[in-house]
Amino acid sequence: MSIFQSMKFRFIALSVVLIVFTVLLRLFVALPFAQGLLRDQAAAQQLSIASYVAQDIDHSIKQRQALIAELVATLPPTLLQQPEKLALWVAERQRMNPLFNSGVLVVAPDGNGLLAQYPTLAGRAKLTFADSDWFQAALRADATVLGRPQRSRANGAPILIMAAPVRDAAKRVVAVLAGVVVLNTPGFLDRLQAARLGASGGFLLISPADKLFVSASDPAMIFKPTPAPGMNLLHDRAMAGFRGTGTTINAYGIENLLAIATVPSTGWFVVARMPTAEVFRPITAMRSFILTGTLASLAVIIALLLLLLPRILRPLTAAAGSMREMADGERPLAPLPVRRRDEVGDLVRGFNYLVARLGEKEAALKASEARLEFIAHHDALTGLYNRVMLDDCLQQALAHAERDGSHFALLFCDLDDFKPINDQFGHKAGDAVLRQVAERLLDGRRGTDTVARFGGDEFVVLLTDLHDVRNAAVSMARQLLAAIGTPFEIEDQAFSLGASIGIALYDGAGLSTAQLMSQADSAMYAAKRAGKNKVRVFDSMLESLELQQA
Repeated sequence: MSIFQSMKFRFIALSVVLIVFTVLLRLFVALPFAQGLLRDQAAAQQLSIASYVAQDIDHSIKQRQALIAELVATLPPTLLQQPEKLALWVAERQRMNPLFNSGVLVVAPDGNGLLAQYPTLAGRAKLTFADSDWFQAALRADATVLGRPQRSRANGAPILIMAAPVRDAAKRVVAVLAGVVVLNTPGFLDRLQAARLGASGGFLLISPADKLFVSASDPAMIFKPTPAPGMNLLHDRAMAGFRGTGTTINAYGIENLLAIATVPSTGWFVVARMPTAEVFRPITAMRSFILTGTLASLAVIIALLLLLLPRILRPLTAAAGSMREMADGERPLAPLPVRRRDEVGDLVRGFNYLVARLGEKEAALKASEARLEFIAHHDALTGLYNRVMLDDCLQQALAHAERDGSHFALLFCDLDDFKPINDQFGHKAGDAVLRQVAERLLDGRRGTDTVARFGGDEFVVLLTDLHDVRNAAVSMARQLLAAIGTPFEIEDQAFSLGASIGIALYDGAGLSTAQLMSQADSAMYAAKRAGKNKVRVFDSMLESLELQQA
């Protein structure tokens, strides 16, 4: 028999052909396809990161704008004629909420002097602000305005100024209140400047109106002007309003993958950039590995085939031996590979069918056990924890608090005016409302928090590891009231509900779980008596209840 007619040669030849075909397929089809997928995935991830950074910056800006508006609303106009008291008022507010780390200023209405400032910065009292963009904008505005990013005339630091007018009863501007924040302030833009995307990528924060780099991972780019139109087409599109992803060549001739997201409150946008060479590095390495490893792989596979072919030609013996090992418990019960579609193959397929049926029964049994376990610890309607799990979580929270000295809060929530929904629209509508209530209570909770249905229209929220336990619990209760207060839409029918929430606080007082539940229940009923849709906190020192204004 010729060697070309032997089964060994045919197996080896077929293997070589398949390997070569697979290598060519990977090089010319799979790798380009994978590179496209990798680019899309990297672009989506960069856009997600850029959007998160933009939202974080937007939140910081809005938080400071809101503080300026609050200070203007609460500033007594009479203090403008009393410099010492005005200075004390500004200092007290700044210390209470130090979002403007470079100071809060009260500027005279003509811009030629400061009525008060805190903290005091050397040389700033001598500055005039009449020609400042933010001062002129504040004189014409009814709300907080945002100045152009600039360097401080007092110390040269990169700053951002937010301002709002202070008006008297006749709506005349009697002062301008401004807050100054250094751009690299911790919790503001410092993380953007320190962050890196991959090994060599980074972030840019751009003000299109000012044609200015507000901040960047590269400190040398801060407050540099943006490229002139025509130098970078993708940048030109971003300046014109495009938001999304794309590739571009930077000033150094390096191709970058960009993701662009808007900072809504300012009109700025964040750019997350990474060199495409870094993005596609795994594809490049894979291509090199495939090319250099093909010959070695062929040699190894041919040698293995020469060693394994005698075994391949004895499939019946191998199948019988495997079945015997499974029967003796020497290997796990699992399907066997079907080598050929002949009698041996039919035998192996029959065995595999038996294994599959046994696996299905085992899986069904495990699923049934898991379902029973779920039902034992969860509410059937809402999927929330039931009383059993609530008690277990509360016991764990109490033990953790006693061991570590941490604090937690228990919020007992009872829906107001829920019974009329069941009476008028039926239990189906009521159940749908309860499910939506459960979803809203769960929305935004931390992994350490617990939400349980106590029964009927009563829910309990357990908040653990709280630093300022009272304020954190009251703040969360207000959020829950707001969430429940949003109308529920069930089958084109809108339902409005309120809730009464009682709060019990554990601050190391040595209370039991039953006492905490009793306190929360008592506080809830006090909220009901106060007119519903209220929050009450049980005060263990006074043995009474206090109202926390929503």
